Amino acid sequence: MTDDGASSYHRYLQGDPHALEELVRTYSDGLTRYAYLYVRDFATAEDIMEESFAALILKRKQLPDILRFKAYLYKTARNKCIDFLRSKKRKELPLSDYADALFSEEAELSAQKRMRDEKVFGCLGKLPKDYRDVLYFAYFDGYKIAEICRMTGRSRKKVYNLLARAKIALKEILLKEGIGYDDL
Repeated sequence: MTDDGASSYHRYLQGDPHALEELVRTYSDGLTRYAYLYVRDFATAEDIMEESFAALILKRKQLPDILRFKAYLYKTARNKCIDFLRSKKRKELPLSDYADALFSEEAELSAQKRMRDEKVFGCLGKLPKDYRDVLYFAYFDGYKIAEICRMTGRSRKKVYNLLARAKIALKEILLKEGIGYDDL
């Protein structure tokens, strides 16, 4: 999507039911990872991702800048994370809800990957906010430098410097936590 999801969102506003599915498919994984940086729990991050899309459905807001849809979606998620952290309401499901998943081999591999991802995202979460945001936008969401500049309001040189410092800082944290690059 070259327009950052804006055309799909506008099609959704005009009544196209497939446009919302397209937006969810495109942004759900990245939005979940972004929320995880705040709440440090994948289940809660997934809930926040779903709540962010629900807010789009309920508000059906016309966005003034057609190229800012993704930024609006991520801002919605960030606000929901902040609300969650303020309220400290964590939802715990009973173990019986996970019974089917607990006994499959695929679930074990998935659990190992999830644990590794949680460690990496935990390390990412230890970085200062400026470092964390530019790394996330550049490597997990695939934004180009110009887009990161526009989203953060920083110059190209500042974004490059933040990325370089963030990579060094993340490498140090990963090494302290005993996570090597081979583990990633």
